[in-house]
Amino acid sequence: MPYRYLEDIATSDVAFEAWSDNLESLFVAASDATLNVMVEDLNTVADKTRRPVQLEDPSIDMLLFQLLQEQIFYKDAEQLLLRVRKVRIHHHENRYEMSAEAYGDRLDMEKHELLADVKAVTLHRFKVEQDDQGWRATVILDT
Repeated sequence: MPYRYLEDIATSDVAFEAWSDNLESLFVAASDATLNVMVEDLNTVADKTRRPVQLEDPSIDMLLFQLLQEQIFYKDAEQLLLRVRKVRIHHHENRYEMSAEAYGDRLDMEKHELLADVKAVTLHRFKVEQDDQGWRATVILDT
């Protein structure tokens, strides 16, 4: 599990740190961490529905922010729990472009043990950074 929850950052929300040796895997880990705030067992989310995701932004931070917001949007708008897979990120001139495949199924109270209702990703202390070990993101979710 390339993420951990942070107890000392946000008192009423949920904070986590995700990491990976590459940017694409960091986005997958952050997506899993976000979904794991909502659902106890990620393995209960079956790959029944596919949603392609195409995003772009000048900032790598905001690209991740948009991806996590997209995941929350599908949960709210379509009652769809999605896990992001197969992320591809390209940097062109002054912007990042991301394409991803998200798979999941409809929220089912009998199948999915729900933990918290994530309302949004906050910008408070939100960051994506590269260090000598790879990539790291800090995220606070409004629950």
